Amino acid sequence: MPTRMSACVACCLALCLAVLGCGYNKIQGLDEEVKAAWSEVLNQYQRRSDLVPNLVATVQGYARHESETLQAVVEARSRVGQMSVPENVLEDPESFRAFQEAQRSLGTALQRLLVVAERYPDLKANENFRDLQAQLEGTENRIAVARKRYIEAVKEFNKAVRYFPTNITARYILHMRPKETFQPEQKDIEKPPQVKF
Repeated sequence: MPTRMSACVACCLALCLAVLGCGYNKIQGLDEEVKAAWSEVLNQYQRRSDLVPNLVATVQGYARHESETLQAVVEARSRVGQMSVPENVLEDPESFRAFQEAQRSLGTALQRLLVVAERYPDLKANENFRDLQAQLEGTENRIAVARKRYIEAVKEFNKAVRYFPTNITARYILHMRPKETFQPEQKDIEKPPQVKF
């Protein structure tokens, strides 16, 4: 009888330890951190997108014959604005890459627009342009910070999803997989864009 009781107590203790060590709450918390970080990334990209029409309108007044560059910015913003971000974008590598490429395209077009602005001293002296340029630079910094926080949150989440024993809980109980994170394009690493202010 004492052996049976000891075995029962040992089983209960093992079960409690297994439940405590399974990482269920940890994984849920990390998932929420990833979602919050992703929301901030989207928020900062939206802020940048909202600045574009005012920036284009200001430059347009000074640089009418730079229509190709202005059109590229407008089209890139339009692609970003029309893109629907699926709910499972963080688990779908293809959707994530499409989102990242659309944002990269807008960033590149904005860099070209600011290079064009260098050719127009009156535009550079314009208070509205300077204000918009400062807001855009600040937004780009915010995007970089938001992306960094997202990458860190994804790193912690992915570790919990991949490391034993929490990987068992993540995969078989919560049906969670590692999430996508931002990856630089090889061409961006090899030769960074030159922008002069």
